Amino acid sequence: MLGNRYVEAFHQLSVEANDAGLMQRRYVFYWGMLLFWTLFTVAILIGVALLGESWFQLILAALLGVAMAQLGFLGHEAAHQGIFASRRWNEWVSRVLAGLFTGLSYGWWVDKHGRHHANPNKERVDPDAEPGVLSFTPEGTDRRTGLAAKLGRYQGYYFVPLLLFEGFSLHVDSFKTILTGKGVTHRWTEILFVGIRVFGYLALLFIVLPPRMAVAFVLVQVAVFGLLLGGAFSPNHIGMPTVPHDADIDFLRRQVNMSRNIRGGPLVHFFMGGLEYQVEHHLFPMAPRPNLPALQKLVRQRCAELGISYTETTLGDAFRTIIAYLNQVGLKNRDPYTCPLVRQYRG
Repeated sequence: MLGNRYVEAFHQLSVEANDAGLMQRRYVFYWGMLLFWTLFTVAILIGVALLGESWFQLILAALLGVAMAQLGFLGHEAAHQGIFASRRWNEWVSRVLAGLFTGLSYGWWVDKHGRHHANPNKERVDPDAEPGVLSFTPEGTDRRTGLAAKLGRYQGYYFVPLLLFEGFSLHVDSFKTILTGKGVTHRWTEILFVGIRVFGYLALLFIVLPPRMAVAFVLVQVAVFGLLLGGAFSPNHIGMPTVPHDADIDFLRRQVNMSRNIRGGPLVHFFMGGLEYQVEHHLFPMAPRPNLPALQKLVRQRCAELGISYTETTLGDAFRTIIAYLNQVGLKNRDPYTCPLVRQYRG
């Protein structure tokens, strides 16, 4: 019966959001963003060709990393069917932005990110909670032995530096998926898009620049790209409650309690691409970015009425929490799992 209460509450919240026009498409905003960042990218590449051999190219590399991150945010929103009314338009815009602009696999991203949205922070189910270089749960830490276990004790401290390598990791995972993954739709289209992007990009750099400068350009661009994407996505769930793989939680509490919003001004909004409204994004992934602030008011009000914990903090506090949390998990310390909210879901 209690679960039905939250199911009905989310239904009412959805009706309110629709009645307030918060799910309506924002074509002017998105067409403007798509046009601006496409032209910005083209302008940078022209600038690279005109500037030639100069270490000032690294400034252009950083700017290109920013542009790639912004296009990544737009591709993410299109993948959520949040830009156009047509599913086909959303899918192909996201596929083009991912493959031809950022050099990533649309199919890989949609599968991985869809599983995350369905079960955020659920062990063995959410791919973003699976252990890799970092362990996000004691279950993951318990599997580590030897050097990996020793390094895990300090994993929080190298979390931020690792974000500089996130872009390289995204590219590697994309390449593996489109080349060897099973069930990839439009595989050859993705191979074509990513191939044109990667080899065309490298060809331009190595034709215009000396090898050492071209390599430096790629390193800076991909590092900035990964730092911005990782820095936008990671604060939203790491350090929030994780739940066992067999936990049965209604949609409303599953999305709100496992997500963290980031409070900040225009700069935070720019660099996070709207993902600072993570709670609202998880509840209404199709909601356009400009509508999220108004949607937040409805969600916070409903959470307050139901007594559902709603988390919002600054970006700095979020990263401090993440670092402390990862270190505790790395030490096989169960302290992060002793608060009432976590005990509620972990029995």
